[in-house]
Order: sequence, then C-alpha cells, then structure tokens
Amino acid sequence: MAVVKADGYGHGAVAVARAALAAGASWLGVCTLEEAAQLRAAGITEPVLSWLHLPDEDFTDACARGWTCRSGRARTWPPCSTCPPRGPAGAPAPQGRHRAEPGRRPAAGWGELLDDAAKAVADGLAEVVAVWSHLAHADAPHHPTLDRQAQRLTAAWQAAVDRGLAPIRHLANSAATLNRPDLHFDLVRPGIAVYGLDPMDRPPGQTPLRPAMTLRARVALVKRVPAGEGVSYGHEWTTPRETTLALLPVGYADGVPRRMNREGRMRVLLGGAVRPVVGRVCMDQVVVDCGDAVREGARAVLFGPGTGGEPTAQDWADELGTIHYEIVTGIHGNRVTRTSAGSGG
Repeated sequence: MAVVKADGYGHGAVAVARAALAAGASWLGVCTLEEAAQLRAAGITEPVLSWLHLPDEDFTDACARGWTCRSGRARTWPPCSTCPPRGPAGAPAPQGRHRAEPGRRPAAGWGELLDDAAKAVADGLAEVVAVWSHLAHADAPHHPTLDRQAQRLTAAWQAAVDRGLAPIRHLANSAATLNRPDLHFDLVRPGIAVYGLDPMDRPPGQTPLRPAMTLRARVALVKRVPAGEGVSYGHEWTTPRETTLALLPVGYADGVPRRMNREGRMRVLLGGAVRPVVGRVCMDQVVVDCGDAVREGARAVLFGPGTGGEPTAQDWADELGTIHYEIVTGIHGNRVTRTSAGSGG
C-alpha cells in the first residue's frame, strides 16, 4: 500500500498514486474521505483505504465507490447503516477495516465490534478487510514496543478469525518495511519512504533512498547594488560590498518557512554555486546574494536530493528543528507547479 495522504506528502497525490500503481503497489492509503474521492475522480479504481473520520461523517459515497473505511470502536460501526448494502458490481461494501490502537491491548469493546462486524458480514452488508495498527517506534527497529504491538495485533486478528471472519493483518510503516521483515504480515504501508526520504534520518550515503522532490524557482529579477544597502523587511542584512542580488518568487506562502533564514543560514544552488539567501523570507519572495552576475530566468534549487551540492529537505529540517516530513508536505499552494522528473519544471 502506497500512502498518498496529504497530497502525496506534498508531491501530488494523483501523480504519485499512478506512479506507485504502475510500479506494483496494489493499494493506496489516504487519511480522509475527501482524499479518497480525489483519487476516484482522477479515474483510479484500485483499492483505497481511508482511516480518519469524524463521528457524523456520511459514508454513502465511500461505500458506493468501493473504498475501505476504518472502524475502530463499536459505536463507529453504525455508519454502515447509512451506506448502500452493496458496493461496486454488487459486492458487499468494504466497511470493516478495524484498528487496534497503537501500543494498547485490544479495547474492551473489541469483542462487541467484532460481533457486530460478523453479523454484518453474515447478512451480506459488509466485508471485513483487515485488522491493523500503526507502530509508534518503528524508527528504532529493536525497540521493545514493536514486538509487543505485533503480539497485540495478532491477538486482535485471531479474535476476528475465531468469529469466522477472514481479515488480513498489516502493521509495517516505512521504517518497519525497510528494517523489520518479520512484521510485514500480509501488506506493508510505506509512506515517507515512497518519496525517497529515510524514516531513520540516515544521511544520503547511508540510505538506499533518493529524495523525489526538488524545489526550484526561476530568477525573476537581477539587480546590482552598492555597499551599505539594506535588504528586505527590517533591513536585517546590509550589503557589505557592491554585489548582485537575485530575486526568487517563492516565499512562506509557498511553504518556505519564514524562520528558515534565521541568522542568514539559508542557501540555494544557483548559477553553479551554493549562494546565501539574505534578509527575511517574505510571503512571495527571497533574495539571494550572488556576488557576481547571474541571469534572469535562471533556475535556483532551494532543496533537492543533494547530489548536485544543493541543500536537502533534511538540511532544512535540521535547521528548523523538525522532520523532513514537515518540509515536503509544507510545499503547497496553486503557485507551486508539480512536474515529473525530466520535464524541466
């Protein structure tokens, strides 16, 4: 299962879904019903799991269009009563993906939930697809909670089997997919690893993964300025010498954190060299100190895989004290055009 929630971790959910399915994925994972609907609207018909729902959400369209929804407590099973009794091609609606919460024993209501599910299956109203959970410490492959969660998941799954149900089991996220083959069970759910980012935060030379996202911006304006000129809001940076400044039309409205250039440590790859961003990150633009001349229209790389000397999403995360997940999912908005590799975008 390729996880494409949050607009494919900022990469474009539909494009990523199509690439993942072409590469052999058999399931897609999303967070919300709206995200699942986006995939269906794009003509994607393969199985989709949606797992985060509000208590009063309407599942009618989800069941009718054949994606699977999570139900984690007995009181969340009744939404099935709002759904058509049959999904696509007359099959039972796949409404019963049940989750034992991470790190906990199967809840006290688990048996009640399974009893209700078994009755719905017997009545031809639903299909129980899987029992699943999510690892809390998968980035530490030998953490004792991993084995404990696996044992508890298996106990919850066995309780379903004992009631005559036939669900699969799945537990492994990106880190466990890479490092714990014993936890693969019937299906694995890589998320961040699909996008070439290492869930273990290993440096490029120590990981088999290569980041998929490169953030570029073209130079909108080049200006030669004398020494002593203040740059950007608040004039926090003043030209120490005569220099050439380049304006890039990208800012915090596009996902470049305003704090990214605290203490002037942000860099971009431009004109064959890594150059500093100077002054504050603005809503729509940043300014680069080029020293020598660069041409208008040239492409600057804000971050990428690091193979050309450019900063990486991990570098940004380290600078901000966060994780690379937040960096790539933060690149958003209609002004950021997403293009496939090799298209020159």
